[in-house]
Order: sequence, then C-alpha cells, then structure tokens
Amino acid sequence: MFSKLNHLAITTDHYATVGMFYRAVFGMKTSGDTARELSAISCGDGYVGMTIIPRRGGRKAGLDHFGIEVKDIELVRERCARKFPDIEIVKRPGNRPFTSFGIHDPAGNYFDLGQPKDSNRAEVYAMGGWKQDNTISHFAMRVRDAERVASFYHEVFELEVRNAPMEEGGYQFTDGRVTMMILPWKISSFNGAGIEQPGMDHFGFRVPDLAKFKAHLADVVKQNLQLTPKPLDFDDEGLARLALFAKCPHGEFHLADPDGTLVDVAEDH
Repeated sequence: MFSKLNHLAITTDHYATVGMFYRAVFGMKTSGDTARELSAISCGDGYVGMTIIPRRGGRKAGLDHFGIEVKDIELVRERCARKFPDIEIVKRPGNRPFTSFGIHDPAGNYFDLGQPKDSNRAEVYAMGGWKQDNTISHFAMRVRDAERVASFYHEVFELEVRNAPMEEGGYQFTDGRVTMMILPWKISSFNGAGIEQPGMDHFGFRVPDLAKFKAHLADVVKQNLQLTPKPLDFDDEGLARLALFAKCPHGEFHLADPDGTLVDVAEDH
C-alpha cells in the first residue's frame, strides 16, 4: 500500500492516567523513554502509534488528529497541487516522534504526514512492529461535504474503498488493516444530545474475546478506580449520544476513556 493509517493522537488534561488506561486495559506498549514522556506519552499496538498529549491553553481535549505514513511525500504534493490546490502542507518541528509534515483535508481536518525514512522517528514509531492480541481497528470523523473529503483520501493516498454497512452518506477506506470512516456531519444527528463540532468522532479496537475483555476491564477498574471509563448513559442526552455512537458497524461494546474520548470494542471474527 502507498499509505498506512498508523497514527492517532489524544489531547487530555490527565495524560498519565489516560496513558495508563490504554496500557492496562488494551495492552498497548510504550518505549519507556521517561525523558520523552515528560512531554507526551506514545503507546502502540505494533502498527498504530497513539500519542497522548497534555492539554495546553487554547487546545480542546479529546481525539485530536490522526496520521498517515506514505511512501513518497513529494507524490502527495503533486497530487494535491493538481487536484486539490487549496491544500497546504507545512513542515513540523523536529521533536515530533511520528511526523515531519502537517496537512489538512478539504474540510479542514488536520492530520500528520510522515514517511518511513524520516530521521525524527522515535518511541513506538521507531521500535518496529510486534504482535499483540488487542489492536486498533478503525477511527471515524464527521465532516461537511463528505463526498469531496472521501475523494481526497482516495485519490491522494490510494486508500481502498471498503464496502461495509454504515451510516447513510458515509464512506469507508482501509489500508488493509485499519479502517477510516468519513461520516456526514448533520446538526440533526445530535437531536437530544449536546451538539459537537465536525471533526474526529471516535476510534475502536478489535479483541480476540469480547467477554474476556469485559472481565479484564472490570478487574482493572477494581484495582484502580482512576482508570474507570467515563459513563456514557448518565442521562437522556448521554443516551442520545450513545445511540449515535452505537451506529458504528465496527463496534459491539461502547465506552469512553477516563477523559471522555469515545472508544468502541468488537470481537475479532
């Protein structure tokens, strides 16, 4: 594949707790580099690396952005210039462990852009692949003009169309392992719930045995209440948001991490 969907980032006020949540609950690994983790914690499943970033003034908390690794950034530039001339690609600071460049899609969603030969690769992004039971399966974002956004990811990054059930007006692409869902943002979708801005919506994991995963999650929470998932069904508005979240065809069990980021889990069939 020309492109890999192998980076996610979460911004949070509680980055150490959230980092431990994904390590303890999903078995994600870190590099163990304390000096780097003073700035942000990166953990991974052997394919997708997830950076958990301490929230600073002016930044929103939650699922923040994703990243695409490509074989040739110059080819990405050429394709954007030819078909999507409004897209900007900018150089990023050299202390980022995954990315060298920043880019956005036609709806304004920012994401990281890297390539395997980048010299700034660090932490889990430089550790090489490993196999583990629980792996990130998908992520979703809600956008205006989903058709044009989908065309951008398909034409520029050669992501394959995935034909699977989903919300009406949505699109799915895959790199062969991870699925990107592009969902239409409609204000009416949030009837009965708090209205959220367009952008990143949720991500999810595949696990070998969902019943065992639920039991493991319960054991983790018994050991440390700070790792308790944030409730979703707390009132009528929460139930309405949960109902929208539950439309994802890739999730069977729906939760939020201790800081509220939406995560769904499904058994790997």
